[in-house]
Amino acid sequence: MRSVHEKITEEDQAPLPPRNSLAKDAFLRLCQNRAALAGLIFLVFLTLTAVFADTLFDYQATCVKQNILARLQWPSLQHWFGTDEYGRDFLARIVHGSRVSLSISFIAVAFGLLLGGLLGAVAGYFGRTIDNLIMRLCDVFLAVPMMLMAIVIVAALGASIRNLVIALAVASVPTFARIVRSAVLTVRDMDYVEAARAVGVKTRRMLLRHILPNCIGPIIVQTTLRVAATISNTAALSFLGLGVAVPRPEWGALLASGRNFIRDNSYLACIPGICIMLTILAMNLLGDGLRDALDPRMK
Repeated sequence: MRSVHEKITEEDQAPLPPRNSLAKDAFLRLCQNRAALAGLIFLVFLTLTAVFADTLFDYQATCVKQNILARLQWPSLQHWFGTDEYGRDFLARIVHGSRVSLSISFIAVAFGLLLGGLLGAVAGYFGRTIDNLIMRLCDVFLAVPMMLMAIVIVAALGASIRNLVIALAVASVPTFARIVRSAVLTVRDMDYVEAARAVGVKTRRMLLRHILPNCIGPIIVQTTLRVAATISNTAALSFLGLGVAVPRPEWGALLASGRNFIRDNSYLACIPGICIMLTILAMNLLGDGLRDALDPRMK
């Protein structure tokens, strides 16, 4: 018979079961949140329809060409979302409008994250005078409501998609700067950062390889919530006539044109509004789910 010492030695040498990576572990916890998973599925479906909008509906035939004889038809098997005041298929315009709304929101948030994240990382890592200067500048921008700032910028530059993206990106910069700065302040004094600094790691490599990757959790959560807010602001600016120009379809512009027919053809205003509401709800549900999934205390 083998001794107890030999059995213990064999158990110590036995291979440990494989552990999931942090990303896979977070994804598994996200899948356990039904509300967040529903929001993710809806957003994936919406993104796919926006990407393949030209394949689903020919833009010129369904969104540009007018058919006065088929105007203002209620939803039916032929036109699932009905037709607008010019006889154009409203479902096609909603699908192509989702491409415009999502593209503007994603691009604006991406630019805001890039610039705001850079400013926040520099402020949090160097501190002192640089931190004080950047944060006071952000406080000035945060003193102005995001929507009002976007209106001022678009009114000054002119109503166009490019200017709308610039306005929404500039309005997002202070929020991302403060979020990234807060995360960097938490990480920069960790032992592994001190060890990397002791062996002479350069500042750029320190930020890009050691600090920012460990701040990714709050950044991802804030990005999803900011996209939801940007979709709402994009629709609001287009509703006010400061966003996407007619006849190009966009949810806010479709909502603005549909309000003139809300008494007799309410679907023209209700459907774009419901699309905006569901998209923002899905983004918020996904953001809440990501916050719980990326929080190690929720294990």
